[in-house]
Amino acid sequence: MDAGRRAMYGSLGGAASTLALSGLRELMNRAGLIHQTAPEQVVARLEELELIEKRSASTRRILILAAHYAYGAGAGTAFGLLRRERGGLAEECAVGAALGVLSWGAGWATWLPLLGVHAAPWAQ
Repeated sequence: MDAGRRAMYGSLGGAASTLALSGLRELMNRAGLIHQTAPEQVVARLEELELIEKRSASTRRILILAAHYAYGAGAGTAFGLLRRERGGLAEECAVGAALGVLSWGAGWATWLPLLGVHAAPWAQ
């Protein structure tokens, strides 16, 4: 499979996974288990640094969703380019889920704390 097709499949997979995570995140929010998600923290940090202007609640929500889906689709694209062969449905779902968790964990433990979005996991 050529690189363009792998990138496209990866991007679509990343966006679909982000959609699933968004649903789970919303359920956890309604249950009171989480209060501020990483995309919300990123937008808040950008506002704090005055890299973006404070917006209305609806515009802020769109920015948060855009950040969330851009990260998911971008990670999916990168992982899609790394895959040389495509497996069956079960294999692709397992690999995609594992890479999604890896992407989330890497961001949570590295670049988000480095940018001051939240404390490092070992400090929480």
